This record gives sequence, structure tokens and C-alpha cells, in this order.
Amino acid sequence: MSQQTNRKYNVTIILDSRGYDSPVETIEEKVSGIMQELGGTVDSLENLGRRDFSRITEKGHAGDTYLSVDVSGPANLPAAFQERTRLDRLIKRAMFKSA
Repeated sequence: MSQQTNRKYNVTIILDSRGYDSPVETIEEKVSGIMQELGGTVDSLENLGRRDFSRITEKGHAGDTYLSVDVSGPANLPAAFQERTRLDRLIKRAMFKSA
């Protein structure tokens, strides 16, 4: 009989927008929609712009767009988001941090 409480997270998402023709705002809407599908509430979403990677893992891909998302949701939100976006080419990495 435990009461489920929402936790607050700050999520940094690195996008892989190579070959993507639409504006980044469409990806922002997609990320918000996924968070809401998984039971989260997006408090704020900020486009941090294009940044260079500190460690280049792919030749010719030195940086990409970063998003910062403040979200509150259930404890399984990080794992559920990772599983939901695992095969999505547009989302390179998502790092969850408790806020």
C-alpha cells in the first residue's frame, strides 16, 4: 500500500540531427509527447543549441544539438524513456539527473 509519488528530473538529451530536414522544434514536440505517454509532466524544455562533443566517437560528427528538459514523473520514467527511445535514431543519448 505504498503511495506512488512523482520525482523531479533534469534530463539532458543529445540529438543526432544528421540528415534531418525538419526544424528541431518537431523533435522537441516528439520528446514532450514521449514523456507524457510515459506518465511524466514536462515542466520546461530548452534548446541549448549546437555544442561540440568533448570526445568525438564518430569521424566527421564533432557535435550536435542538446536539449534540457525539466520533467516530473514516476520512478521508472528514466528506464521507460531509455527503452522507448532505444531504437530512435534522432535521440543519441539521454542523461537523467534527479532534481
